Amino acid sequence: MKIGILTSGGDAPGMNAALRAVVRTAVYHNIPIYGINNGYAGLLEKDIIPLTVYSVANIIQLGGTILRSSRSEFFQTVTGQKTATRILEEYGIDHLVVIGGDGSLKGAMALKELGVNVMGIPATIDNDFGASDFNIGFDTAVNTAIDAISKIRDTTYSHNRINVVQVMGRKCGDIALYAGFSVGAEIVIVPEVEYDFEDICNTLLRGKERGKMHNIVMLAEGRGSYRDYIVPIEERTRVTTRGTNLGYIQRGGSPSHYDRNIAGNMGYHAVEAIIKNQSGGVIVKRNGNYINMPLEEALEVPKVFNKDLYDKIRILSI
Repeated sequence: MKIGILTSGGDAPGMNAALRAVVRTAVYHNIPIYGINNGYAGLLEKDIIPLTVYSVANIIQLGGTILRSSRSEFFQTVTGQKTATRILEEYGIDHLVVIGGDGSLKGAMALKELGVNVMGIPATIDNDFGASDFNIGFDTAVNTAIDAISKIRDTTYSHNRINVVQVMGRKCGDIALYAGFSVGAEIVIVPEVEYDFEDICNTLLRGKERGKMHNIVMLAEGRGSYRDYIVPIEERTRVTTRGTNLGYIQRGGSPSHYDRNIAGNMGYHAVEAIIKNQSGGVIVKRNGNYINMPLEEALEVPKVFNKDLYDKIRILSI
């Protein structure tokens, strides 16, 4: 038995912790393991190296991924996927662990359909892989956003302003939602909920009438750029309005305790599943338990928006 491992798609804090857990669990069981650099593109380029305990020393605290990541258009073709399968056979790698988000795990599913034994580990800061309650990297991204927004609120308060803070989340607004709740944002705009611009401005105006002159508006990027909002809000409320895009700072940084914890557990359980001849799934955390869910089933689980938390924000922002 030989295991290959790669990280794919957008990097997420905790990927290295998951990699470390996979490698060390494999080594503990005397299973050879190989790292594939640069995701599926690196697999197609045969950028494959043996890994040891020492290869993953002192990486648990690092953001990003030491194996690096990329996106490969060729891999998305049937020819590319068949080529990848042949390369795995050439290297004698009979199990492949894929750490990444929805797109990366769909790539793993394509290989599974070609007969490759795959195991998935969900890692995406957007938290948009619905089969797992939380994905590796999300908690750290939220904490990073909270820290930045807390600083923004200091200056927003000092100058009696409104600040529209844009965070990542094209289809899933969880970063805006969870960070917004934690920083006491007055408004949260996410892809999952239709919003009324007049309603937003009326909420801000009601606060202004009570003497409240500073507000944080959380905006998930799936609802546009902060630049689309600052002028209309300022014109409607007559309160100076600024905007901030937190951008890629949300991707980086040392992973939080929670992300290190789930990454280590997911990595360990992925190798244990392989040893038990239970590959073909993805390790997810559901209701506090780590489960090996069939990959095809997991990819069909819809992401459920936390409407209850959204409603609480509306109540607490009065």
